[in-house]
Amino acid sequence: MTNNTQQIVNKAWSYAHVLRDDGLSYMAYTEQITFLLFLKMADEQTKPPYNKPPVVPPKLGWPSLLKLDGDELEIHYRHVLEELGRQPGMLGEVFKKARQDIQNPSTLKKLIVDLIDTEQWSSMQADVKGDIYERLLAKSAAESPKGAGQYFTPRQLIKAIVDVMQPGPDDTVCDPACGTGGFLLSALDYVIREHGRELNPDQKKHLRKAFVRGWELVPNTARLGIMNLYLHGVDTDPCPMTSGLDSLSGDPGERFSMVLTNPPFGKKSSISIVNEEGDIEKEAQAYERQDFWTATKNKQLNFLQHVKTLLKVNGRCAIVVPDNVLFEGGAGEKVRRNLMQQFDVHTLLRLPTGIFYAQGVKANVLFFDAKPAQEAAWTKKLWVHDLRTNMHFTLKTNPLKRADLDDFVKCYKPRKHHLRKPTWSDETPEGRWRSYDYEEITKRDKLNLDIFWLKDKSLEDSDDLPEPDVLAQEIADDLQTALEQFSSIAEELKA
Repeated sequence: MTNNTQQIVNKAWSYAHVLRDDGLSYMAYTEQITFLLFLKMADEQTKPPYNKPPVVPPKLGWPSLLKLDGDELEIHYRHVLEELGRQPGMLGEVFKKARQDIQNPSTLKKLIVDLIDTEQWSSMQADVKGDIYERLLAKSAAESPKGAGQYFTPRQLIKAIVDVMQPGPDDTVCDPACGTGGFLLSALDYVIREHGRELNPDQKKHLRKAFVRGWELVPNTARLGIMNLYLHGVDTDPCPMTSGLDSLSGDPGERFSMVLTNPPFGKKSSISIVNEEGDIEKEAQAYERQDFWTATKNKQLNFLQHVKTLLKVNGRCAIVVPDNVLFEGGAGEKVRRNLMQQFDVHTLLRLPTGIFYAQGVKANVLFFDAKPAQEAAWTKKLWVHDLRTNMHFTLKTNPLKRADLDDFVKCYKPRKHHLRKPTWSDETPEGRWRSYDYEEITKRDKLNLDIFWLKDKSLEDSDDLPEPDVLAQEIADDLQTALEQFSSIAEELKA
């Protein structure tokens, strides 16, 4: 990050602390920045050298905010948000259910004049603008885990996943639970970094207009994702992100060459809708879909089934799933059995604890490829990388770094799976990378994929215990996970 980028982020964040004292959450503040930033850039696009026709009606545009003060500004800004939320296309998506949350008119004026208006945002390179916005999103997530944090996948994990998936300029990349767009933008950045110099005009157009596609249930989060795409140079009209729609509610009919996703945590599925007030209402039930192998109330199993539908033949997927998807019986076993039969489920990355903003999460990344129909099972060998056993991370004192995933990326050997070699053997029992034949897995109870072989050193030697704060957090995470499982069982018994 350049010094100028860092200065803008710091300047933006200084206002957040002022507004925090007025009762505004960090997530709400980031939303207000989104609205103002969009209006400023839309105005810049109407002037030289761009000279584009205005996408925002002039009476609602940026100049109308600059010439007002006090209560007049506050009233007009509220009117602007309401009117733009009724517009079609990207405008309506960005401003859907938008609210004026800055109650102090003088603070709003300073935000407009001192922060947003002083910069020429359109003339900045896309990666600089995107970097600034990504920093704001990251800060919002870190400061308010119950806000942005629950939709925020660790960026270092996203980068490693994209590095092994290696999207190309002709791919179509989908995330059916895209949050603020982290996976989509990382895939875009990868293509530009690896193929930028050799892209032809059609590929450049494809990257802007059709490379990414996302769904996000929560409108407030979706608007952040849409703005994120916009600032990274993606054409957002027509909007590549659908908001306010439960992606599990049906087959969208679209198919993609790559799916990268971290579906929302939480075990029980429910039909989710956004009401007139923009709030989410849920009704617990299983999804009845013809393209699913089984009906279940387990949200993660439903997302796994949804993702397999989204893939083209020979399409590739990386999906973050909690441990219960690997070992749960009943519907879980049926989904795993069908997945390994009809798809090539070739890689499992066991993730360490303490890397997500949502607490109590034990997760994995499952990698599989779609294949044409055949009698024999497509899965021949499952490679497992254990990054969890004897690994201890925390968000603040020891956060996950991209370098922590270097060994996995090296072992993965993208597009050259036949060259993979295990790092585990009888002679190297500490190796974290080994394979299991399909026949061996089918003999496991309920086709259990919760596979581990390394010894937990803390069970053998108290000197190897993690630091007290890390240990306390791991205990708290385990207790919270157990409580959620008991609560789920209790609800099932009531039904």
